[in-house]
Amino acid sequence: MNTNIKSVDEYIDSFPKSIQLTLSTIRKVIIENAPNAVESISYGMPAYKTNGKPLVYFAAFKKHIGFYAKPSGHAEFSKELAKYKQGKGSVQFPLDQVPYELIAKMVAFRVKENEEKFK
Repeated sequence: MNTNIKSVDEYIDSFPKSIQLTLSTIRKVIIENAPNAVESISYGMPAYKTNGKPLVYFAAFKKHIGFYAKPSGHAEFSKELAKYKQGKGSVQFPLDQVPYELIAKMVAFRVKENEEKFK
């Protein structure tokens, strides 16, 4: 985790071009589905909040993308996520198999969840 990175642009730019494209696409999907989200770096990775509460995070690793949609976001999509390696509130998408449509659904779910809980 690079704690010197201060922006999502800087985070994405710190990776090889092929991974930059993947990260930029994930960022675009998040922004499209959570246009009012506040973007920052938290825990050394891109982080998004709505209503002042965590929405989703993502990070690149050597062989996968880590996506973090809180335990509730993962529970809601457990069937679709079953084929991926998971932890509580996290999932690992292989770099060559990032399911952008599923990420979009997860972000939209978390936006709605945050609106209902914290508005």
